[in-house]
Order: sequence, then structure tokens, then C-alpha cells
Amino acid sequence: MRNITKSLPEWLDPSQWISREYGSREIAAALESESPGPGDLAALLAPDAAYSLEILAHRARAVTRRHFGRTISLYAPLYLSNHCSSGCAYCGYASDRDQARRKLSLAEVRKELSALKRLGLREVLLLTGDKTPDAGYEYVEECVRLAAGMFPFVAVEVFPLTVEEYRGLVAAGCSGVTIYQETYSPADYKKYHRWGEKKNYMWRLETPDRALDAGMRWVGMGFLLGLSDPVVDSICLLRHVEYLRRKHWRAGISVSFPRLCAEKGGFKAPRPVDDKFLARMICAFRICLPDTPLVLSTRESARFRDGMAGIGISKMSVASRTSVGGYAGKVRGGGEQFGVNDGRSVREFCARLKAAGLEPVFKNWDAVYR
Repeated sequence: MRNITKSLPEWLDPSQWISREYGSREIAAALESESPGPGDLAALLAPDAAYSLEILAHRARAVTRRHFGRTISLYAPLYLSNHCSSGCAYCGYASDRDQARRKLSLAEVRKELSALKRLGLREVLLLTGDKTPDAGYEYVEECVRLAAGMFPFVAVEVFPLTVEEYRGLVAAGCSGVTIYQETYSPADYKKYHRWGEKKNYMWRLETPDRALDAGMRWVGMGFLLGLSDPVVDSICLLRHVEYLRRKHWRAGISVSFPRLCAEKGGFKAPRPVDDKFLARMICAFRICLPDTPLVLSTRESARFRDGMAGIGISKMSVASRTSVGGYAGKVRGGGEQFGVNDGRSVREFCARLKAAGLEPVFKNWDAVYR
């Protein structure tokens, strides 16, 4: 494990915002702010703001329409391997889970990618567990190179890498990296990451920086809702995005809202987040980050996803499988990381979007414009 003992960066400290009380005046000011920041986000997530959800949703939808029109960008995840060396208490891939382990061969990866392409998808997110000898950097690079020959946009959600390794992925055709901090609370992070390289809080925190330093075009960020105080984590996430935007002003950033789902280990969220709070959180982030793509995955129910599409959310996964493979045929070994709650096909989901007056987008840029 890398021995990084750096202190937390100043920009991460949320204390000046969480120590305040937010009443109707502060909430109204946040709703009307022309340049909202962490204090406005805190106000919109305060208990009293729950009564303003309808107003908040109307504002969020107007902002979304202004910056994204009526479009919803679509992508699909492809799990390459569920081998894992870490002990995350909340994850079905943790190394102590009684889980069938599997890694796709390159031939199988090609078949899975071909199946996704036949569905009309043009953006793919490649995922693995934490680094193991069975699925390390070289394997990820080979899979990226293969996917980049078939898809205009390839991103990875794998273990944190060095700048040099990210440069290798960029050269192989990778355009984006998704990396969730899981929680910004150092104490809770330590509690839920029991062993493995993922225990290193700072190494993970600095991953988006390294990826963008290496030339990645885009980075996706977020935290796991349910692990820690969602208001504190939200303020820290917003501050993290602001920091990266100042330093990497040419790069793209998106924000996701992954809520803890049932998994094989039976972990129960210590700070569960209900639908109403998650809806308010998405709308609040849309107001604070008006031109940032906000992403919602198939972790959420079809009803909730339909309700949030175009109201804050501008990008969604579709027809997802969280097992290793699963698009090209029956899954052979390699269980799920977590359960999927929206199992609609691409055709069904797109039909629902169109019925709501929204336009599904399968491809909105090309690697030639890098």
C-alpha cells in the first residue's frame, strides 16, 4: 500500500457551512442566487428546505433545459472482472464475500462490447474490482484498447492509478475516469474500508487530479449515499469539483448520485437516504452546478429515474448488468456487485423518455475532437 500521510487540503473543510443554521431567508436566497456556492447548497439541503421541493424542482428543470435542452445522454457499464483485493464493508465484490470470481477473456470482452453496440449504445464504462494479479493495470489497458476500437467514448471505473498509468490508458483510447470517494469523512472512510489499497484515503482523494494531469478528457465524481452524513459529503463533493475546475479548466466533470443497494454481504446503510432527500439533493446540485452533467444509474427504481429525468439529471445508464458480462448471453459465474432496480431494455427506456418529451442521445462527441 502506498504510504501517503498528507493532511487534508484546505478546500475540503466544510466546517464553516455545516456550523450555520439555515431558515427560510437563506433558502430563498439560495434559490435565487446567480452564483450559488457551498453555503447555498447547505441551505437547499437543510431540513426547512424540504418544504420548498416543488419550487426547487421547477428551478432545477429550468436550469437543465437551459444547458442541456431536453436530451438525456445514455451509457452502459461493462463489468470486466469481480476479482478484488480490498475489504469494503458495503460491497458485494469485497474479498471476503462468498462470491464466484470471474474475469472476462479478451474474446469475451469483444463479444460483450459487440452486444452493447447492437443495442445502439456508443458510450461504455469499463469496471473492475480493486487491483489483483488476475485483473491489474495491463488487463485494463488491453480492454480499453479493444473498446476504443469499437466505441467513440470509453471510460473506466477501476482502482486508482498513477499519472503514468493514466497516460497509458489515454494512449489506448480512454477518455474518462469515474472515481467515487465513497465518503469524504476520514473517520467513516477508515471504518468501512477494512483492508487493501483502498484504505488509503488521500491516494483515492487525489485520483481525479492524477487522471486529469495525465490528459483524461473527463472525470466522473460522487460519493456513496448512505455511508455518512449526506449534507457534509455533498458540500465536500461540491468543493472538490470547484477545486478541479479551477486547476483543470479544460476538462469535463460529471457528478453521480449512487445510493447504497442490497449486496451479498448484507450491509445496511448507517445513514439511509430516502427518495425525497435524494431528489432534493439532485436539484440542489443542478442549481449549484448548472452546466455539469448529473448522472443517475439503474441502482434507482424506474419510477424515480423517470421522475428525475430532465429535472436535474442529464445522463443515465441503461439496460445495466452488474455481473461480469451478461450482455452477450447468460452470465457464467461472477455474481453481481449490487442489485439493479431498473431493468428496462434500451428500447423500453427510450420509449419512456420520448413519451415524456425527452430525447435519448447515444453519442454526443467524437474522440477525433480531443
